[in-house]
Amino acid sequence: MILPVVKLGTLALKTLCKPIASRLKKEAGLHPRFRQFIINIAQANHQFTTRMQRRIYGHATEVAIRPLDEEKAVQAAADLLGELFVFTVAGAAVIFEVQRSSRSEARKEELRKQELEEMKQRDKDLAREVELLKQKIEELEQLARGRGFVGLFNFKHAHGAEDGKAKPS
Repeated sequence: MILPVVKLGTLALKTLCKPIASRLKKEAGLHPRFRQFIINIAQANHQFTTRMQRRIYGHATEVAIRPLDEEKAVQAAADLLGELFVFTVAGAAVIFEVQRSSRSEARKEELRKQELEEMKQRDKDLAREVELLKQKIEELEQLARGRGFVGLFNFKHAHGAEDGKAKPS
């Protein structure tokens, strides 16, 4: 019952993140200090990706890379910020799900260990009982040998006589 609710909650959270990310994109370009900060991030990201692409394609990497114009940089940084927000929320949801699953597995493992310990204890108790019964059988066999073949019949007869005495009373 809880699993479908958690999955549905995670899906709803991811769905709600997209409009929040869009809102962050819009608001990111309006504040002057934050705008300059994201422009710097976008320019660094642009230079990094351009260098990586040039290395991948085997072009010279020591050429000057033209910076993005301000509006493109704001848009690129806002997109990066929105994707980062969605990714962070999705990652947090995955981590939460993994931890929940891990706790559930730990509880199951603990129950298995308890059951195993109970079974081991029951096995030890049964082994002691078997040993006790073996000792009693050995004592009875020694008693029967001590009385001889006739003593065996007398032994049975004595038990039968006790049973017979118990019935009339």
